[in-house]
Amino acid sequence: MQASFLGGRVSVEDDEGDVLARRAKGRDARERTSRQSLGRLADRPAEYDAVGRLVAQGEHRVASLLPIRYQRMLENPLAFYRGAALLMADDLVRGASTDLEVQLCGDAHLSNFGIFSSPERQLVFDVNDFDETEVGPFEWDVKRLIASLVISSEQLGHRAKQQENIALNAAREYRTAMTEFSRQTRLQVWYATLDLNFAMKDLRGFFSDSARERVDDIFRRARENDTSAAFAKVVEYSKSGGSIRHNPPHFTPLDSSVDDSMTNADAYEIVRDYVKTLSSDRQVLLGQYVARDVARHVVGVGSVGTECLAVLLTGRDAHDPLLLQVKEAQTSVIDEARGLTSSFVPGERVVRGQRLMQATPDLLLGWQSIGPLKKRRSFYVRQLYDNKASVNVERLNESLLVAYGRVCAWTLARAHARSGSSADIAGYLGKGAQFEEAMANFGRHYLKRNVRDFGELKRAVKEGRVVAAS
Repeated sequence: MQASFLGGRVSVEDDEGDVLARRAKGRDARERTSRQSLGRLADRPAEYDAVGRLVAQGEHRVASLLPIRYQRMLENPLAFYRGAALLMADDLVRGASTDLEVQLCGDAHLSNFGIFSSPERQLVFDVNDFDETEVGPFEWDVKRLIASLVISSEQLGHRAKQQENIALNAAREYRTAMTEFSRQTRLQVWYATLDLNFAMKDLRGFFSDSARERVDDIFRRARENDTSAAFAKVVEYSKSGGSIRHNPPHFTPLDSSVDDSMTNADAYEIVRDYVKTLSSDRQVLLGQYVARDVARHVVGVGSVGTECLAVLLTGRDAHDPLLLQVKEAQTSVIDEARGLTSSFVPGERVVRGQRLMQATPDLLLGWQSIGPLKKRRSFYVRQLYDNKASVNVERLNESLLVAYGRVCAWTLARAHARSGSSADIAGYLGKGAQFEEAMANFGRHYLKRNVRDFGELKRAVKEGRVVAAS
């Protein structure tokens, strides 16, 4: 018998906890859910209304921001896909799923991976959005990633064979990476990161000379994306000190909208009290700053409409700025699709998921809730700019998208392996190509469904059922 610690509690396992037994357990899972079955996309009920689901989701968001959300979703099928995580969660729940669960990102599309600084000030590549994080079958994240790659490939004008190649490579990378993580010790998995030097070495060996120049350019721009330059675009100075620059719709004062339910005082309260969720040394650091200004921040696609604030703090003097993002967390699409309720308040759920999945979480990541008990709202807090950068998907050709998909898949496998189930998953995935073929098949089917849903939203706007900003 051996003891293990899970979620702060001690559980007891027998000798089947070793790697070989866990791989065998994973292989047994194929009897319950075949790898081939993962490639099928379940039919929707005849009465399912995709646009209606999006509209219902918007009822819990800031009404004045919803037209911006729909405007951004209508830019192209990939933008729609980014904003329609709930629709895919519904589809995943109806389909065949394994019982091999990990901490999921919940929205692992290719644009939710990116570059940022670790607390040690090294540029790393990782998953960077956890609004929908929850525990669930590992393949749900993989399907979300693969489908986004196929949709992006289609948008770039690639043929079906090219789309399949991109999907197969990413799924194969996930399988082989998970197999490698299953051979590593727990601490080796926990410390594994993908820094830019590693990524560059991997990508350089994969491309022709002409393609390498484009790879160099992508990562050079990431390195040059200095935090101080970002601050200069957001913060302006006057005799009274620093403030957040008015730049609609990205940054606007809270009192500029008739449906504001948040105030500057609310934001300051969250920042003041969320400090309790940080370690003692972080509390000392943040205690050296003073909150100066607040603005509403509209960012991304899928989360537009949830309350998101930028809070400017200053340290040594007015020219020592710190920008925090205070972002509302709601029920994850995973839980909403399954009809479940998390055991954690939404802000804590997001922070717990990020701390588990990311190799180097934000130094100042924490959470806080405000308001009366029955109407309590939950938020998480993180640095707004910390040398963050993302790859512009529109700049990628087929070979670059293959490589980017591989890097995302490796990163996702590492994030999943931190949950402790790498051997089980590796056993299920096996050595053959069945898994990647199933993922490519799923991606192909989901491409078609996404196009149909995108068309439904366009019709809804045309008919006046949904209002999009012009």
